[in-house]
Amino acid sequence: MAEVYFCQMNLTERDKKFIWHPFTQQKNMLPSIAIKNAKGSLLFDEDGNKYIDAISSWWVNIHGHAHEYIAQKIYEQALQLEHIIFAGFTHKPAVELAEKLIKILPGNFSKIFYSDDGSTSTEVAIKMAIQYWWNQEQSTVNSQQSIVRRIKIIAFNNAYHGDTFGSMSVSDRSVFTLAFHSLLFEVIFIDTPTEENIADTKLLISAHENDIAAFIYEPLVQGAGGMKMYDAGLMDELLQYIKQQNIICIADEVMTGFGRTGKMFASEYMQTQPDIICLSKGLTGGTMALGVTACTEKIYNAFLNDDAHKTFFHGHSFTANPIACSAAVASLELFESEKSLQKIQWITEQNIAFAKQLRQLNGIKNVRVLGTILAFEIMQGDDVYLNNISAAITKKALDKSVYLRPLGNTVYIMPPYCITEYELQKIYAVIMELI
Repeated sequence: MAEVYFCQMNLTERDKKFIWHPFTQQKNMLPSIAIKNAKGSLLFDEDGNKYIDAISSWWVNIHGHAHEYIAQKIYEQALQLEHIIFAGFTHKPAVELAEKLIKILPGNFSKIFYSDDGSTSTEVAIKMAIQYWWNQEQSTVNSQQSIVRRIKIIAFNNAYHGDTFGSMSVSDRSVFTLAFHSLLFEVIFIDTPTEENIADTKLLISAHENDIAAFIYEPLVQGAGGMKMYDAGLMDELLQYIKQQNIICIADEVMTGFGRTGKMFASEYMQTQPDIICLSKGLTGGTMALGVTACTEKIYNAFLNDDAHKTFFHGHSFTANPIACSAAVASLELFESEKSLQKIQWITEQNIAFAKQLRQLNGIKNVRVLGTILAFEIMQGDDVYLNNISAAITKKALDKSVYLRPLGNTVYIMPPYCITEYELQKIYAVIMELI
């Protein structure tokens, strides 16, 4: 009888009965829209309505939904090898992906460590950095002198690095972390660099330099914190100073990687490059979960030791999943075959032109553009994630066949690179109408 009852319910009703959705207050939430299929920049629901995916489904989809080339590579790989333990074994997709990433990453990266998503890629990076110093300073396993000095982390105010405990610890103390503040480890938070604060920031870092293991940062754009952008030149100056203090630099490019900011990686806007870089989201073209933490030879060599205690003890069951790695290889190949960087440049130019129109309007502020990302704030209520204007904008935009999901009163777009001129202009027109 239960099976018959469930079959009589539509998908949205069954979803409401059994599913707990992320970042959503479940009480009194609007019914979820059941998406049946997607293609390119478009989402199609069970009732035949279509929506332009203006935010690339939480910033992951870069080449468009249901891309035939990526789907074919996933299919071919699934028929050959769906998964294998990655301790003691290897496989072609993981090796090929590592080779391709090492060639295109900025700086001097030499090793790729696989994990399962953006949050764990930053978790891995934090652990790498702290254990780097632990391995350096521990002369013997049983030594009474083995005191870890460099255990503190620097991070930016307003940062967001994920939802696991290490990544929450290096994120801003906000609504995302509120219930866990007493359990998070201590972090030295600094502001993103400006002409007015950079000298004081350097002094603060200098006062703690012997304690600091690493500095983690979202290069040039703080995503979940409200698409806040900051100056590349000043960031380069800050990175250069931090590196002079022998502090490990970790670039969280989970969101900014793979063309989002106009360059393949946001770190390319700076001359000073990180020691560790974190990748996910667009890594597989938005098709599957996969995380990467890349490091320099200097970091890797600190773990090469006859002492087994200095091994990097981190991993998970699906490390370097062959299907996910195949999707990522296919995504990187599409950057060449589909000339994705030229598409990114076109979207950037369109965003810049639209930003000029927005700046003429009342009721909004801080219009900003970096690559495919355009953002501004609506001047209603506080500039916080829980500003309930977000839900109102999402609903009104959906009524007009565009999917937006503002961060509180911060409205932004981040479309897939395959978006057509008609679709992009439609997004702009809906935003203008809503304002």
